[in-house]
Amino acid sequence: MRSAASAPIGVFDSGVGGLSVLREIRRTLPNETLYYVADSGHAPYGDKDTAYIEQRSRYIIKFLLAQGVKAVVVACNTVTGLVIQHLRTHFAQLPIVAIEPAVKPAALHTRSGVVGVLATRQTVASPGLARLVQQHGQGVRVLLQACPGWVECVERHELDSPATVALVQQFVQPLLAQNADTLVLGCTHYPFLAPVIAALAGPEMRIIDPAAAVARQLATRLQQQGLLHADSAGIAPMRFWSSGASAHAQRVISQLLAHPVAVEQLPTAG
Repeated sequence: MRSAASAPIGVFDSGVGGLSVLREIRRTLPNETLYYVADSGHAPYGDKDTAYIEQRSRYIIKFLLAQGVKAVVVACNTVTGLVIQHLRTHFAQLPIVAIEPAVKPAALHTRSGVVGVLATRQTVASPGLARLVQQHGQGVRVLLQACPGWVECVERHELDSPATVALVQQFVQPLLAQNADTLVLGCTHYPFLAPVIAALAGPEMRIIDPAAAVARQLATRLQQQGLLHADSAGIAPMRFWSSGASAHAQRVISQLLAHPVAVEQLPTAG
């Protein structure tokens, strides 16, 4: 019988963006088996209402629990900002680690006193982000910038096309004009656009991706609950599902992770 510590960890996002978190978890916890769900058939969450996001998140977590996961990582800032408290209440016995925009470290490190947060429309409007700004943004000007279209660029694996560069510039330039010197990647899709963002923003711009902090927090939670898998017999496997077209998901996920993967079809909610 498999021990609790050897059970897999579930990771999910509205699409492929959460792979930016998955790769940090893999670096931090190479012994852990990882199950990833890309809800690409319902992406982007940033344009959906709260009830819809709650329903999809509950369905995916139930699916992951049916696969035997010991913990779940919410690799979607929109889910965290809107429904994380509901999910933690509904799945009270399940360790849930959630990503959120790195407003605190950005506020601590800014030199100009102006921080830009790049996120989806729903994350920008979420109570979770408002709470972070209230808690950690005192004495700092925090500019919240919705970036419609960025998620779709990553979902299509159009990371540096002329159209993508123009779309990134459209939303980064206003923050530069207001003297922002620190940018927070408030959507897990956006790290895949970080090279374009950095090229447009210049070498002095600090760009903060909270994915590594999520991986460290997950490691801490697992250790505290005796669920850390200590077996060091090589790198553990990963398994992938998508609610979108599996062939497209397989191609894009393989490209983003830089190695071939197999992607299964996520069952339709009954």
